[in-house]
Amino acid sequence: MKSMLFGLAFLLTATTVLAQDPPKSPRVTATGDNVEIAYGQPSKKGRQIFPGLEAYGKVWRAGANKSTDITFKKDATFGGTPVKAGTYSLFIIPGETEFTFILNSVAGQPGASEYDKNKDKNVAEVKVPRQKTASTVEKLTFSLPKGSLVFEWDDAKAVVPIKI
Repeated sequence: MKSMLFGLAFLLTATTVLAQDPPKSPRVTATGDNVEIAYGQPSKKGRQIFPGLEAYGKVWRAGANKSTDITFKKDATFGGTPVKAGTYSLFIIPGETEFTFILNSVAGQPGASEYDKNKDKNVAEVKVPRQKTASTVEKLTFSLPKGSLVFEWDDAKAVVPIKI
């Protein structure tokens, strides 16, 4: 009985300690006028990101862990494509000179592994030029200044126009 209680106490202590470790890629949220984006925020950590960690021409979940989700609180246009108010998964296909941003109506996907079975539910595919950042961006960052969605990571930047 004593060893069983000791084992249970050890298990509870270990679980508590593990549960307190911050995630390596925390889920963060950026908010703008009537739009919000939630994503797992990985760090560069000295790695080559494009191409490298993420391949050119391959669908990527646009963050870490589960899919990046973007919520429009009102009907909007995303890169000129009309979208209804609601929450969408956001995927990106990185390229050498342009990035393709994809909105998919199946929110909360576990990542790009589910993309192929849900790609018929895409509501927008927008190609935008790949730009260079002024300096290296260590953590993947989305921001929502008025009228756009801005993506930055490593030396890559891409901007998608948004109208609400």
